[in-house]
Amino acid sequence: MARITYIEFSGAERVLEIAPGLSVMQGAVANDVRGIIADCGGACLCATCHVYVDPPWFDRAGAKSATEEALLEEVCDAQPTSRLSCQMKVTEELDGLVVRLPAKQV
Repeated sequence: MARITYIEFSGAERVLEIAPGLSVMQGAVANDVRGIIADCGGACLCATCHVYVDPPWFDRAGAKSATEEALLEEVCDAQPTSRLSCQMKVTEELDGLVVRLPAKQV
């Protein structure tokens, strides 16, 4: 299991144990984290699972695909550490990952 900290826009923190192999988005949806809508269910089609990865974790979160890059160009308030949480697979190496949720999705 990996501990993932989800910080909602309000500042509320949720530290959750997420099983390796799931996506950061799946962990959020399964645990009712507010702010991750996940309309497409993780198919990298809608960008409603946008998060900001805390800078120390950004390089460890894996590379963005061309599809993810294109979708991130359409999100509200994209930042250099923006990612789609459906595209980030949980691994034991991500134990301690911190992601912040934007004020609104897309």
